[in-house]
Amino acid sequence: MKILNKAHVPDKISVNHLEKIANKIFKVNRVTFSDDELPVEGTEHNRALYLTVKCEDSVVTRVLVDNGSSANICPLSMLNKLKVDDDRIHKNSICVRGFDGEDKDSVGDIILELTIGPVEFTMEFQVLDVVVSYNLLLGRPWIHAAKVIPSTLHQMVKV
Repeated sequence: MKILNKAHVPDKISVNHLEKIANKIFKVNRVTFSDDELPVEGTEHNRALYLTVKCEDSVVTRVLVDNGSSANICPLSMLNKLKVDDDRIHKNSICVRGFDGEDKDSVGDIILELTIGPVEFTMEFQVLDVVVSYNLLLGRPWIHAAKVIPSTLHQMVKV
């Protein structure tokens, strides 16, 4: 909105042209999904939402977005694949409870640089020594930092 408020708009611009310009500005800060990316069963599926992101200069697939998680989670095995130095892990005494009710002590926390679409994030992750189906889990800390809301239109819109 700041950009739109400060933008110089020529007097003789058509509403159509102005709308196209505004849409381009808004598209820069959102991650969207097209119908091509839907599974065979279309919008009726109930599969998890996975993203592909850039993390620490590497492409990471199977990044789970989970609005039910109160923490961002990074498995220790993923840090090893990324060749992240263990010295970057800050020891802590956090215990993470999984959806199955099991408690797991955190190895520590780490700050990771992520690029999702055109947006860069510096996020804290709890490092867990676990075997899971995802490579990273983005929970509510990322969702709130990114100011995104899940939408029924297969997009996450920055508000």
